[in-house]
Amino acid sequence: MSQVGAVKRSIVFFMVPEFTMMAFASALEPLRAANRMLGHDAYRWRLASLDGRPVQASNGVECHVDTSIEDERRKLAGPDRPSMVIVCSGLGIETYQPKPVLTLLREVNSRKIAIGGLCTGAYVLARAGLLAGRRCALHWENLAGFSETFPSADAYADLFEVDGTIYTCAGGTAALDMMLHLIGEDFDEALLGRVCEQLLTDRIRSPGDRQRLPLRARLGVQNPKVLSVIELMEANLAEPLSLAGLAAHVGLSRRQIERLFDREMGRSPARYYLEIRLDRARHLLMQSSLPVIEVAVACGFVSASHFAKCYRELYALSPHEERGERKVLVLP
Repeated sequence: MSQVGAVKRSIVFFMVPEFTMMAFASALEPLRAANRMLGHDAYRWRLASLDGRPVQASNGVECHVDTSIEDERRKLAGPDRPSMVIVCSGLGIETYQPKPVLTLLREVNSRKIAIGGLCTGAYVLARAGLLAGRRCALHWENLAGFSETFPSADAYADLFEVDGTIYTCAGGTAALDMMLHLIGEDFDEALLGRVCEQLLTDRIRSPGDRQRLPLRARLGVQNPKVLSVIELMEANLAEPLSLAGLAAHVGLSRRQIERLFDREMGRSPARYYLEIRLDRARHLLMQSSLPVIEVAVACGFVSASHFAKCYRELYALSPHEERGERKVLVLP
């Protein structure tokens, strides 16, 4: 590839153990394609890990890196300093507390260098104190736990968010959309179109495009009244609505709602409501360090004992057993 032409961005990808390979590849490949279309390296990148050693992705593939966190800190004051640092993470991020990385990110931010987070990377940015009052995007599965842990962050289940110099995305193919957006900031639509054609994608999804399938497709339910009730349930988990209240919202009687749920969902509305509250509780137990009683309250249970009883009946183990003996990884 020709090296003639200006470098638009020099990017450091910081690889957290158990990072999501799909999100990383989806972020890197648009940059490679843009360079190919331009005929020169407008985008350059290097991979970093905490100690400069290889990092294993969540799929078991080992990824070799170019540099360490300490190396990158030294480069911040020199000609090789990056114009963007992106944290690539994935599973287990809830218990990951890398002090050297947090220090680096704070220094990067103080130097007005752009910072990004792929998949669960927003956790690391939030721990560095960079997301207070900022919009950020997370995978829908991690949103509840993140919001409970970092209430000052303005978190959304969007595909990606750009708030000033902070770029975050929900992971997976959303990383592709975020990087296409970034390329669009740097170049014209003609180049962006050529990159999209190379990657066989027909458009850049907007930040607000939905992450999950619509309820109708996700649940295989067609009845609009049932879908409306489920939407109300999902929006009111901490303070559950009564069945009478749910029925009144959709203009049906309690008996009609019960019959519809029995036919469409194979269980009563009360049972379905309980299951989605317990599902959220499970995510909070696994993705946050909230005390069990606070998890119970956040999911609409009035007592820890009732919560534990319901949880065990559904999942065959207690909330404490679900959480297990998770150890927080604190790095020097």
